[in-house]
Amino acid sequence: MNMTRELLLLRHGKSDWSVGVDDFYRPLKDRGKRSAQRIGVWIAQQKMVPDVIVTSPAERALVTAEKACKAMGNGAQGILKDERIYEAGPNELLEVLADCPPDAGRVMLVGHNPGLEDLLMWLAYEPVEVAEDGKLLPTATLARLQMPDNWGTLTAGCARLDSITRPGVLPKKFPYPGPDGTELRDRPAYYYTQSSVIPYRVRDGQMEILVIASSKKHHLVVPKGIKEPGLSPRESAAREALEEAGVEGEIAETALGSYSCEKWGATCTVAVYAMKVTRVIAEDDWEESHRGRQWVSPEKAASELKQKELRPLVQKLAASL
Repeated sequence: MNMTRELLLLRHGKSDWSVGVDDFYRPLKDRGKRSAQRIGVWIAQQKMVPDVIVTSPAERALVTAEKACKAMGNGAQGILKDERIYEAGPNELLEVLADCPPDAGRVMLVGHNPGLEDLLMWLAYEPVEVAEDGKLLPTATLARLQMPDNWGTLTAGCARLDSITRPGVLPKKFPYPGPDGTELRDRPAYYYTQSSVIPYRVRDGQMEILVIASSKKHHLVVPKGIKEPGLSPRESAAREALEEAGVEGEIAETALGSYSCEKWGATCTVAVYAMKVTRVIAEDDWEESHRGRQWVSPEKAASELKQKELRPLVQKLAASL
């Protein structure tokens, strides 16, 4: 057989059955998220990052694809969603593969059982050995196959199964700063670089700062989050402002400053940007409206924000206008 391409089949991570939603919207458990990230790191370590990632749009599969992709060091913006993968059998999955770019050397499908297992057994030219626990592709398990050179003309038995990798056999902690780093941390490396915005407006010649409640509503904060792979710190900060505070605006080209904080067993660095708010999203359209938001004076923001390191940055912003 002339094998020139690779196919990665990734089943979604462990999902949360306790949430009362339709099957399509069932989310991942934290365990499922970590497993997807471990598989993503392993893919990067093996130097087999896909050229194309196609996922079922179901919540548990899409988030699995995103978590794995980011752990590889890539942005999730290029992931393709294909409705045919949800509840698909082998025939539908073959149609998805046939529509992949002809020059894609390595493709990863993220989906569901029994479709992925059925496709794997149909493609493999040798019988696929099932593990002692009777499971072939448990949640967040990755199968790697060597494939012929045309995604559109696949036939039964045309592929060679190289490996099946379960997240449980991979290290629990994540290498830092990259896939081959020697330091181990509780989360993937990209978690420890973050960005934040201080949203502001000027009313009647006076600056006002927009503050929101923390996720558990115990403190006042400004939008902050992980710098997403594939996005600049400014772009990540803009995304956090939209999601957490429901605002959009003009973000300064350079950061006001930065600070460090302890989280996930290590030190995170946070770049802080000023953002002049130009649009406030309506409450009904604001993703995290449960937080609440309020405009306060720079003095009140500096004194009441949970992160004390923000105080001189708020003062610096106020003095600049």
